Amino acid sequence: MPVITLPDGSQRIFDNPVTVAEVAASIGSGLAKAALAGKVGGKLVDTSFSIVSDSKLEIVTDKHPDALEIIRHSTAHLLAQAVQSLFPDAQVTIGPVIDDGFYYDFAYKRPFTPEDLAAIEAKMLELSSANLPVQRREMPRDDAVTFFKNLGEHYKAEIIASIPSNEAISLYGQGEWVDLCRGPHVPTTGKLKVFKLMKVAGAYWRGDSRNEMLQRIYGTAWTQEKDLKDYLHRLEEAEKRDHRRIGRELDFFHMQEEAPGAVFWHPKGWTVFQNLIAYMREKQRAAGFQEVNGPELMDRSLWEASGHWEKFGENMFTTQTPDERVYAIKPMNCPGHVQIFRQGLRSYRDLPIRFAEFGKVHRYEPSGALHGLMRVRAFTQDDAHIFVSPEQITAESVAVTQLILDIYRDFGFDDVRIKFSDRPEKRVGSDDIWDKAEAALTEAARVAGIDYTLNPGEGAFYGPKLEFVLRDAIGRDWQCGTLQVDLNLPGRLGAHYIDEHSQKQTPVMLHRAIFGSLERFLGILIEHHAGKLPTWLAPVQVVVMNITDRQDDYVSKVADFLRNQGLRVETDLRNEKIGFKIRAHTLQRVPYLLVAGDKEVAAELLSVRSRSGKDLGQMSSQAFVERLNFELESRGRRTLED
Repeated sequence: MPVITLPDGSQRIFDNPVTVAEVAASIGSGLAKAALAGKVGGKLVDTSFSIVSDSKLEIVTDKHPDALEIIRHSTAHLLAQAVQSLFPDAQVTIGPVIDDGFYYDFAYKRPFTPEDLAAIEAKMLELSSANLPVQRREMPRDDAVTFFKNLGEHYKAEIIASIPSNEAISLYGQGEWVDLCRGPHVPTTGKLKVFKLMKVAGAYWRGDSRNEMLQRIYGTAWTQEKDLKDYLHRLEEAEKRDHRRIGRELDFFHMQEEAPGAVFWHPKGWTVFQNLIAYMREKQRAAGFQEVNGPELMDRSLWEASGHWEKFGENMFTTQTPDERVYAIKPMNCPGHVQIFRQGLRSYRDLPIRFAEFGKVHRYEPSGALHGLMRVRAFTQDDAHIFVSPEQITAESVAVTQLILDIYRDFGFDDVRIKFSDRPEKRVGSDDIWDKAEAALTEAARVAGIDYTLNPGEGAFYGPKLEFVLRDAIGRDWQCGTLQVDLNLPGRLGAHYIDEHSQKQTPVMLHRAIFGSLERFLGILIEHHAGKLPTWLAPVQVVVMNITDRQDDYVSKVADFLRNQGLRVETDLRNEKIGFKIRAHTLQRVPYLLVAGDKEVAAELLSVRSRSGKDLGQMSSQAFVERLNFELESRGRRTLED
């Protein structure tokens, strides 16, 4: 007689084992119709799952947090069924859920075309309308291998053969079509109504470039039509805001094959890059950080001692000298900062010691993962390491958290989510040390009064961390800043200080990054602002232009005055119509355009126009500077248009 406890605390008693679907039906026909799956004791299951003992049960409908994962997983199977219905010779491989959708990899004799995608999507809609029951069954592993080989599904057979022989294999069928899967899935294909196929790409079997190339079809699926439309709109906006395209249009940077994953900065882009550094340098100075700089090339032995060689070695660039010493180009700054800390005798009275570096690092990223400024092999970190005593962890962590959030606000990011990432599977240090580090970071988060979600197993290999996730103007999330508590690395590298009892103690090291990668942060900024960077950050803040050559001297005089006030100014004295010049600089996202004609020269005024097209009227050079300085001091939270 299983007793089923529902989320509201109410209970239902059944005389015999009962399925999730039957429990839903006992509550109401509406719930039974809406049920997509169940969650029994925290584990997702099919609605056909039989509950044999007392259990906690959640009925998963399209309002449940887990609904999208189940719908997307099931829609991947619908895609595979549609492909094999239209192209019987195609073999299926794997089809997982990914962010915002799913994909499925296929082996087929020719590339799929856009016309094929349209036909596949139409077939999926047909299969959805058929409302085919989705049924689960189990089969011994060896029987499952034989079953799929007989179907001609050699990739599936290879996957199953890699599973331990004592494990039962679960298969899901809808109509006459069957696939290998752990599930769970929706009860019928009729639950899958809101989806769209997006594109086809190549993918190696099992992700190994030595294997054959497969075709990967990407799709997206949602619970509501409105959500799909919103998603497609976000994609359209994201394409308009693509930092690679805007970067070319604004002449910020370029990348080329001779330096994969590295950036060629042009003058305007480098100006913005240096503005980021100048801003962060001032913020760090005010917060008590000392700037340092460590070598980019260090002996392998140091990386072995730190643990990076074992845990991160495959992502490091190395070189060997004629005397056979092996060096690594640094992928991180932390070991270098520990070496600086170790120079000289440190006292507990010196703590906390805050080192910061704009350190150039290199990490090997697969060529297929490279993506403009967002994913590179050579980048600059705004890295900092704070050496503290155990008693100082909380106060210092709170101060760092407040600094991070203040800085994000200056860049227009007011929606910041925080994740707590605990110990990963591959790590250094004992469980006891990890217990202490996680407890210290938890306490710091409590004192700082921040809300966070758990991100299990995603900590650094040497310590747990808080991850700061920015939500941009079109609703995308970007993980940028981190704060990590490290009780491992300082000891491994021999760092110590003398405590109040004249005893040697190992410091705790807090790892802190705010931009993370300056290259990536600039890419995020470009897309967040659609290239219209805040005036304080823009490479060119003002363009002064003439209407005819009679105003040339006046325009040059105004530009010199503005430059002397610390503004980044250009002039446009071309023999072109003023409308043409205004349009050109508006497309370049210049914040303010100043126009001088004969009337403005006579009155020693300027016509001021913003990049949004608003006419701000006439004002003197001095009045413009005073108003603009107010905007610059407020970091763009108030503009001349206000």
